[in-house]
Amino acid sequence: MTDELTFYTHPMSRGRIVRWMLEEIGQPYCTELLDYGTTMKAPAYLAINPMGKVPAIRHGDTVVTEAAAICAYLADAFPEAHLAPPPGDRLRGPYYRWLFFVAGPLEAAWTNKAMGFVVPAERERMMGYGRFENVIDALEGAVSRTDYVVGDSFTAADVYLGSNIGFGMQFGAIDKRPSFEQYWQRLSARPAAQRAVEIDDALMAQQAQSTG
Repeated sequence: MTDELTFYTHPMSRGRIVRWMLEEIGQPYCTELLDYGTTMKAPAYLAINPMGKVPAIRHGDTVVTEAAAICAYLADAFPEAHLAPPPGDRLRGPYYRWLFFVAGPLEAAWTNKAMGFVVPAERERMMGYGRFENVIDALEGAVSRTDYVVGDSFTAADVYLGSNIGFGMQFGAIDKRPSFEQYWQRLSARPAAQRAVEIDDALMAQQAQSTG
């Protein structure tokens, strides 16, 4: 596909996940930086994402929001990057499983923990993730088996899952278990991951200078 690819983000946001994914696919893209409370809530961007949140992408006439959906979309839009099992492959199911395990149970569980919310035992059945400990144990099992979460190859599921593990450990929402640290060290050493960090860290420094 040759349609222009535009990335809407802020360097201190979940946009860092999508930046990494964009660097992995290796296609040219334009970045539009938005600020919290101003351009992110302005009519022009609300036409892209009515939630007024980043990240988002526009690929030609297609708009995609939500980091997991963007990762999945980019993997399929640019199959030459080999970041998703092809349709019909036996690994396609596990690939979807772990992408959306992170977008659902893990995201909810570690966000609630970071906010200090504890699910009462009698209400666990109401929560999609049940208990925080169950989510973390399931996650540990997934990343302990092989180098990557799906088969023997790095995929978009690793971008999304690895980013959440890295963020969660950084902010104390996920315990620094050896399997998590080893998995994150392996993924964060990838050239695309390092390029993404350098780009966003440089943008953060620029923003600090402009507001200082």
